[in-house]
Amino acid sequence: MRVRIARPSRDIAAAERFYVGGLGLDVQWRSTERVPGKHDLLMVGPSGGSWHFELTHDPERPVEPTPTVDDLFVVYLAAPVDEALVARLEEHGGTRVKAHNPYWDEHGVTIADPDGYLLVLCSRSWGA
Repeated sequence: MRVRIARPSRDIAAAERFYVGGLGLDVQWRSTERVPGKHDLLMVGPSGGSWHFELTHDPERPVEPTPTVDDLFVVYLAAPVDEALVARLEEHGGTRVKAHNPYWDEHGVTIADPDGYLLVLCSRSWGA
């Protein structure tokens, strides 16, 4: 099974800095050729993974990102959250925020990406 998660972005370069430079994902595909009638996109994900984010921006008809408090991308670390990773994400455009659901603050750290979507670094393992 393969999974693709698509989201609009105001600024694909800022999203790339956050997810690649900050979180450490790989660029799997990029198209920013400014072709009329086509949108720019960036696909990021883990090397060899079975999923990726597709971040899109249509310069002719931009879609404003509208994240909610429950639009979460959760990464299960199975280890304490490394403050150096949090600092790197902040240096690459993220903002540490309080989670809407206290569970995520109890078990991790929540960071808003440049478009306002939430990344949760969870210290628990999947299913725990």
